[in-house]
Amino acid sequence: MRLSSLELCAGAGGQALGFEQAGFSHVAAVEIDRDACLTLKRNRPDWNVIHKDIREFSGEPYQGVDLLAAGLPCPPFSIAGKKLGEQDERNLFPDAFRIIGESRPKAVVIENVKGFLDPKFAEFRQAIRQKFEDLGYFVDWKLLQASDFGVSQLRPRVVIVALQSSLVPFFFWPEKTKVKAASVGELLYSHMCAKGWQGAASWRGIAVGIAPTLVGGSKKHGGPDLGPTRARQAWAALGVDGSSIAAEAPHADFIGMPKLTVRMAASVQGFPNDWVFEGKKTSAYRQVGNAFPPPVARAVAGSLISAFRDAHRSEAA
Repeated sequence: MRLSSLELCAGAGGQALGFEQAGFSHVAAVEIDRDACLTLKRNRPDWNVIHKDIREFSGEPYQGVDLLAAGLPCPPFSIAGKKLGEQDERNLFPDAFRIIGESRPKAVVIENVKGFLDPKFAEFRQAIRQKFEDLGYFVDWKLLQASDFGVSQLRPRVVIVALQSSLVPFFFWPEKTKVKAASVGELLYSHMCAKGWQGAASWRGIAVGIAPTLVGGSKKHGGPDLGPTRARQAWAALGVDGSSIAAEAPHADFIGMPKLTVRMAASVQGFPNDWVFEGKKTSAYRQVGNAFPPPVARAVAGSLISAFRDAHRSEAA
């Protein structure tokens, strides 16, 4: 079943890729960051990539689209930010609701950080629920752990799903995969060997766990590193220097703790090895660190496709 999708705040395409893998066709992918748009065009030349702030985007030309998916900025709810919620200038929920009202999708998916569930935002969450109900949607949200879907990373993310009434009886949250996520050593060994590093096998024996949450940082704050002190300590336990991102894999005679490259970080996020990131190192890593892991997006999209299919069968019976 091929269904249409409108993607807002598409970033480097993690969510869009996962939805494509599940069977959705994108009518448009809207993104404000220039390098991220170049990434989308580089990897999917046939996608309709729109370089625009969603505050200036109209959903009216896309009325009747099956799905609207959005990766709204997380700083308003992130523990790394000030947790200003709806008071944060980067809160794009009002614009998302405007576009939902203009396009009237049958289903909506919005991804955000775990902090969205903070008790501090209880009133804000209730307002979101009410807004969806006013627009005619049933809404639910759930905290999904990336490692439960084969991603080698501790990456909890809130997924908000809103559905028109015809889909509600047929939607079920995706179940955890039966395949255990690979360790960082297993996942990145071939990357660490790329330049002939002689210590790669020993390093693999140290990197036996999955990764902590990758942190992409915002344009205002954060550079190409693997996060705050606690995250860097977790990476150090895996034999990785998280102070910055390397331009290339360790050379044959390298001694010490290696750093991740953008390519390695992308693998930790669940991107395929042929997905190319445009822009300089800081921009490319920010795209990776802020992405929604494609395998998790694919699992959510699969549940939606099942709901669409079963609803169609029910109507035809």
